[in-house]
Amino acid sequence: MFRYLIQVVQTSLATAVLAALLFAVLFKRGDHDRKKWLAAGSITGVAASAILAVLRRTTALINRGFFNTWTLSIAIVTGIILILLHWGVLEKNFPKLHRRALDYASAILTAALFFYVLPTIFLYPTEFLLAGESIFSTDFLFKTIGFFAGIGIVLVTALALFNAGMVLPDKLLSLFLTVGLVVNMVNQLSSIIQFLFARRIIPMIRWLFRIIVVAINNNVFFLYVIMGISFLLPVILFVKSFYPSQNYHNPAEHRKIRAAMRGNRRWSLAVALGFAVSLFSLTALKSYTERGVTLSPAEPMSIVGDEIIIPIEQVSDGHLHRFAFTASDNTEVRFIVIRKNEIAYGVGLDACDICGATGYYERKNQVICRLCDVVMNISTIGFKGGCNPVPLAYAIRGGSMVVRTGDLENEKGRFK
Repeated sequence: MFRYLIQVVQTSLATAVLAALLFAVLFKRGDHDRKKWLAAGSITGVAASAILAVLRRTTALINRGFFNTWTLSIAIVTGIILILLHWGVLEKNFPKLHRRALDYASAILTAALFFYVLPTIFLYPTEFLLAGESIFSTDFLFKTIGFFAGIGIVLVTALALFNAGMVLPDKLLSLFLTVGLVVNMVNQLSSIIQFLFARRIIPMIRWLFRIIVVAINNNVFFLYVIMGISFLLPVILFVKSFYPSQNYHNPAEHRKIRAAMRGNRRWSLAVALGFAVSLFSLTALKSYTERGVTLSPAEPMSIVGDEIIIPIEQVSDGHLHRFAFTASDNTEVRFIVIRKNEIAYGVGLDACDICGATGYYERKNQVICRLCDVVMNISTIGFKGGCNPVPLAYAIRGGSMVVRTGDLENEKGRFK
């Protein structure tokens, strides 16, 4: 139950916070046409996400990394344009062009933010029901509860943040939005570079690779920064609610102002509560649910000359098998084997290009990356890309799987 609550919050909260700030900034100006453009961008993002989720679930046509890279690229470019326009670029000399460009940028950025996040959210329920389980099982019920609890936390927090932002000064709210978008762009850029490195589209630059690994492995801290920046908004609103600046001419107007201040305090507390629950979920609750994940021990194997020999019946049960080879400098180089179908095996290092040698483990017939908790598509193990294990060549000979020790020797640097 907690796993899906955590995943939903971690995946969608940053987008929800930025969308709430963006909507508050633009709604405060009361431009009816801009509201229509925002609605159009939102609907387009949600509809495109639903279509992409269906295609990802039912076909092999969708390359997730490719779509994400293009979506993030569009979001970064549009975000920069929106920030420039929002702070007045073109507004004085070309007011009509400025107005139209801001409408387009707002709609495209909203659609891109939703399109990046929502397909993953839409696909979570497809993981609830494992083979052999009933829809009426307790496990299925708990996963469903956790999923919708996560969505509820994110939506309530975003709604409260939107309402809190609607009563703050324009420039202050714009500043929060600008800083939040810039932080998110840094995170988006690291994901793009990660994809380009993994696909060998750009050459490996060691110093940049080290920065990207740190950024990817600590991805959640971008969310913490956005939460921290946004948290200032309800704090300011809460304090201001005790010192209203509006004048009143009779007791009725005074009561109305006091009621509005109480409303502001309620929205502020709602944002604070939403952030507190989210932070608890992403730290203490996540640490609790991930406790005790250890790699299974390496299994026995034979080494004959420069070849590792593994009887094929040892790895034909459809489960994950781990082996370890001691390299010439005593580095333990681990590799995994899993049977994919009647004729094919997934063989790769117990490491990937992104997360390093943290390893994989099996959970309910699924192969999971121990660092990022990504569920591997077993049919793609043995191929390059994303968080997949680094492919390892093998051959089937005389009823045994054969792996060359030289290939493992060449990869020992990954396990140091």
